[in-house]
Amino acid sequence: MPAPLRHGFELLPFGGECPSPDLRLEGEVSRQGPHLRLRYRLDGAIETVQLPPPMASPTRQDGLWRTTCFECFWGIAGERPYWELNLSPAGHWNLYRLEDYRLGLRPESGYDQPLHRVSQGDSVLSMDLDLSLPAPIPPEAPLEVAIAAVIEDRRGQLSYWALAHPGAEPDFHHRDAFLLRL
Repeated sequence: MPAPLRHGFELLPFGGECPSPDLRLEGEVSRQGPHLRLRYRLDGAIETVQLPPPMASPTRQDGLWRTTCFECFWGIAGERPYWELNLSPAGHWNLYRLEDYRLGLRPESGYDQPLHRVSQGDSVLSMDLDLSLPAPIPPEAPLEVAIAAVIEDRRGQLSYWALAHPGAEPDFHHRDAFLLRL
């Protein structure tokens, strides 16, 4: 099997609007054939972040992006369909397939168990994910990937973090933000 394709990343808040100047959100994404590996690390003043409590039995849920949520988007280079992954620090998750820009959103079947592991210390929150990519994606197909997050502060204010913000408003679905190649 070929060596994994790997990228480190650091996310930036939209418009520089950060709940705390001491927050940093970084990680790594890699792919080896049909497997995606994703690591997030939120560190610094995480006490300023509204973090949902960990759940003993996390479930697949909609609307996770309404509060602190870590996201990944990917699509096959040159093709319109793409996938959206949402991961909550509580352990809840969802994986969707879209047919084109914000069209045809539907849960991707075949993913029934919690997808990620969460760990939290005094000043760091980590999330780790090892995922078999959905079957329609050939193992050799080149992927375009976007990494993003919604961070809610203790006052209920949301900030939107991504590799890049190509539009006038935060838009994680904008294909110009799918900057990483795996």
